Amino acid sequence: MSSRRLRVLIQNLPPESATMTALRNALTAEEYEQQARGGRPEEGRWSMDQQLLAGISDGIREMQYILVVANSSGKGRKPRRPEPIRRPGVTSKPDREPMSDIAAERLFKLINGGAAGA
Repeated sequence: MSSRRLRVLIQNLPPESATMTALRNALTAEEYEQQARGGRPEEGRWSMDQQLLAGISDGIREMQYILVVANSSGKGRKPRRPEPIRRPGVTSKPDREPMSDIAAERLFKLINGGAAGA
């Protein structure tokens, strides 16, 4: 078997294969960053099914978090927001900055019907 044939076979392995998983897990943070900037998800090493399942899983975990927070008494320790499943070519999002008082006041007015006067 030629080296070209071997390369073609490896490149066309399914994303869930052990070889592709090992290649994906071997990426450095810089390589992830490079893929995040210039990558195209449709050409990623995950299949569309895997991307959709990761999105569904993230959505369910987020809804569970919201349900727990909404139904808690506010006393005690607040649960941590779930981290999204790590995807190839996507770096973790930085922590959000807290909302400013001006933005909070504006949002409060919009929620309480003050959109007409804004």
